[in-house]
Amino acid sequence: MRCPFCRHADSRVVDSREVDEGQAIRRRRSCASCGRRFTTSETMVLAVVKRSGVTEQFSRDKVVSGVRRACQGRPVDDDALQQLAQRVEESIRSAGLAEIPSHEVGLAILGPLRELDGVAYLRFASVYRSFSSVEDFEKEIADLREAMAGAAAQKDSDQREDGD
Repeated sequence: MRCPFCRHADSRVVDSREVDEGQAIRRRRSCASCGRRFTTSETMVLAVVKRSGVTEQFSRDKVVSGVRRACQGRPVDDDALQQLAQRVEESIRSAGLAEIPSHEVGLAILGPLRELDGVAYLRFASVYRSFSSVEDFEKEIADLREAMAGAAAQKDSDQREDGD
């Protein structure tokens, strides 16, 4: 690592700390030549492989912009979209792969979006899964209703257990 002050090529690590919940490492360094200290940050690069074969760096902003279109006109605020993007990134990083197909990113979005807003979920799923008929929508709506009923039943069960 080159010193930003004197451009000397040798430095030693004085201190290392994990930041961003273990997603990055902050290192405090000391230049062997001039003795000045500086900080570096290391993050794992997560690459997304598109259908065309092109590879690009994962971007939370792209997740937010794609989901924002599905949420247009819905009561979903930017903070909720940022949290969704963070959940998606954590889910993808937990796989432990340096490269992930774009299809997997879409799948990682569907779960949290389903919990966030049913209508936005249907909009996103219809494009992502290329719905071609009314029956595709009907099936997805039935699945969504079943999932929502299951979540409501689980919530009621949890509340009864907490009340005892």
